[in-house]
Amino acid sequence: MAEIHGLIDERFAQMADLLSASIDAGTDVGASIAVTVDGEFVVDAWGGSADEARSTPWAADTITNVWSSTKTMMTITALVAVDRGYIDVHAPVADYWPEFAANGKEAITVANLMSHTSGVSAWAQPITMDDVIDREKSTAMLAEQAPWWEPGTASGYHALNQGHLVGEVVRRTTGRTLGQYFADEIAGPLEADFHIGLADEHHHRVSNVIPPPHDPVAERAMGNLDPNSLMVRTLTSPGPDASYAWKPEWRRAEVPAANGHGNARSAALIQSVVANNGEMNGIRLLSKDTIDLIFEEQSNGLDVVLNMPVRFGIGYGLYSPESSPHLPGGRIASWGGWGGSVVIVDTDRNMVITYMMNKMQSGLLGDFRGINLVKAAYAAI
Repeated sequence: MAEIHGLIDERFAQMADLLSASIDAGTDVGASIAVTVDGEFVVDAWGGSADEARSTPWAADTITNVWSSTKTMMTITALVAVDRGYIDVHAPVADYWPEFAANGKEAITVANLMSHTSGVSAWAQPITMDDVIDREKSTAMLAEQAPWWEPGTASGYHALNQGHLVGEVVRRTTGRTLGQYFADEIAGPLEADFHIGLADEHHHRVSNVIPPPHDPVAERAMGNLDPNSLMVRTLTSPGPDASYAWKPEWRRAEVPAANGHGNARSAALIQSVVANNGEMNGIRLLSKDTIDLIFEEQSNGLDVVLNMPVRFGIGYGLYSPESSPHLPGGRIASWGGWGGSVVIVDTDRNMVITYMMNKMQSGLLGDFRGINLVKAAYAAI
């Protein structure tokens, strides 16, 4: 069996067994898993290889692009700014970013941006990935366009642009980009190895993501959809290209919805602030009132982009039996990343579960690997 390294409390041994079996089966190549309970690590483990050729072991300090699991870091960054009085989530975005009021967006609130209910789920103009990493250009484009549905009436997953939207509010209010504010006020103080905008000195530690397998059934299904549907307009503006994450330009850029680089340890360390009543390792970042904002339901129903039931609070998906039947219920905030990464933040049980890997499967927001690991973690407590 594939060897799993690091810390594994004996109660959580099944998680290590699952990861080892997944690496042996080839469903994982390299990955890391972590669990904190009451602010203490009970799992901090890794195994497999950092490259598709399996020539380099996944190490304790290996990091990878975690795609939309980055949104949990974007959210905690915005919430720290809220906690410090820079932002009111219920205020209009235009109060902080006047240009955003164009084309009928004057009433859209920060909460709408953070809960995917703004109606601005992607770029209306033709746009390339090179445009996306040009923060000033791509953000100005979003400010100019009109919403695609009535804001606040439904969620529509803001797959790639949510970090541009929330990030511009953070920049306008704090004077720093979201990636810089995150580094200065969260990752730095916590000594967490997670980055939104990765300095060149860390590029040698990156495990390139392995793009998901070709799925002709899904491609045919997408091809049969109305090209003007919200799903197609959102998920093809621009179209997905996992190999773009290999580019140094992508790593250096700040795309706070999708290009965070870290591992399970660093993700769990940061998200434990939320699970552990706003404090981790003696550093308080959030108040109870700000954490409570996360659980203010903003939408609950069929997401018009994902075409699946989702319940959103402020910045996270919230537990519902329809969207997350593998979770035990309660005040659980979570999200996942394209290809498989997972972040679970359980404030009732003061618990965080994370899984970060290099081999992508076809799921947009996670897959069976993460679900099985999460089930095993809950079975252990």
